[in-house]
Amino acid sequence: MKPFKIDVPDAVLDDLQDRLARVRFPDQLKGADWDYGTEISYMEELVEYWRTGYDWRLNETELNRWEHYTSRVNGLNLHYIHHRSPNPDAMPLLIQHGWPGSIYEFMKIIGPLSNPANYGGDPKDAFHVVCPSLPGYGFSEAPREPGFDIRQVARTNIDLMNMLGYERFGVQGGDWGAPASAWTAALAPTQVTGVHLNMVLARPPKERVQLTETEEARLAEAKHWMKTEAAYQDLQGTKPQTLGYALSDSPVGLAAWIIEKFRSWSDCNGDIESRFTKDQLLTNIMIYWTQNNITASTRLYFETYRNAHFGPPDKYVEAPTACAVFPKELSRLPRAWAENSFNITQWTEMPKGGHFAAMEEPELLVDDIRNHFRALR
Repeated sequence: MKPFKIDVPDAVLDDLQDRLARVRFPDQLKGADWDYGTEISYMEELVEYWRTGYDWRLNETELNRWEHYTSRVNGLNLHYIHHRSPNPDAMPLLIQHGWPGSIYEFMKIIGPLSNPANYGGDPKDAFHVVCPSLPGYGFSEAPREPGFDIRQVARTNIDLMNMLGYERFGVQGGDWGAPASAWTAALAPTQVTGVHLNMVLARPPKERVQLTETEEARLAEAKHWMKTEAAYQDLQGTKPQTLGYALSDSPVGLAAWIIEKFRSWSDCNGDIESRFTKDQLLTNIMIYWTQNNITASTRLYFETYRNAHFGPPDKYVEAPTACAVFPKELSRLPRAWAENSFNITQWTEMPKGGHFAAMEEPELLVDDIRNHFRALR
């Protein structure tokens, strides 16, 4: 374990300023709004703030208030936050982000999870929190050889927790963090005490099950989402290198690619800044930009697709599993489907929130995590 401090070189920030000052915006059809993708007037406003008002060093300091480390794990230099609770009996909990997120998603939940007493909670619900940057994301080294898919991410998780001395631990995640958590539980069934997911990937049972009208409607929504919103998966899962040239060279292109997802996937009713501030949006983008790893991040789609590991593990997950179902999640699959892959012991229909639960509705997410693991300590 080597202590790590985020400290982006001034030269990287100077280069960014130069690129932002020379941005060349595309044209846009009259009245197009967001129908064709990221809307130009919002991007012009965001880029102007990025260039003249945004302070990376201030947000860098916020990130650095947690304990950061790097360690050699599964052949890679892995970055992670490891924040131990003051309660020595706290449960170890590994929390994993996805794409296009980062460890920045968890800034609002690390404190309440690790030290509930400071946030009006019960000290008995405390966790020792471990938040790794996915390999090839954030401040973690990118795999250099083909084949590193979501199953390898899970193996990295297990090795990390073993290295930290945690023989038993819980896992939590959304987006890529959901299958990573599921695979971690599948590969280390005697170590994982429980699973908490805020996005559920599941396959239908072999025998047809009766679905409610609500579940049928949600399946129709999921099919519509696959038709209108999922092209990014196909591109990142087939030609990540080609896409990488554009996103690695243009900070505005990178921002537009990510901003569209934060708007479409959150419970914002079309007003992205009703859920996220410009600083929050840009700080997450800056983690990709300053480390020049957007291409490495998208390769996880390619490798996972190629190895047919996209979705739930190929064997039943025995660990008690909780599903927090947020109304604006990308897809909300039937509980019977989830029960085909997981030992579901808690199913919560959330009143609000979307894909980025830890940022959008941190209190709801924290409460649900506490409730699930309370009986598993």
